[in-house]
Amino acid sequence: MSEFVRARSATVGPWTRPVAIPNDVDDPALVKAGGVVELPTWVRWTGPPRRYHLTDRRDRALLYEQVLTEGTDEDVRHFVTLDDLVDLWDELVLPNYVAAAWATWLRVQRGIVVRC
Repeated sequence: MSEFVRARSATVGPWTRPVAIPNDVDDPALVKAGGVVELPTWVRWTGPPRRYHLTDRRDRALLYEQVLTEGTDEDVRHFVTLDDLVDLWDELVLPNYVAAAWATWLRVQRGIVVRC
């Protein structure tokens, strides 16, 4: 996990939990999910299981919102493609602390500027 997400506040709340941003998320050797997938229960922990069609833009955005907010480093490596993340960025509904962590990482690590 990168240093961007290791620091925690002394306050209590969901914003105190680390955001998973593995530095190797865009490693071409990683096997990425494709087709129709279900998220693990630790990522989609509310509601019944749901299938996401990754060729459908809205489904992909919903999956990214959940993985970026609730996923582990391994989940991010498996489900998130940086090109798709940047393409979907303005459509994603993310908690402020998640958006800020990713926006900072994208800018510092990859030179990509997104709104925060």
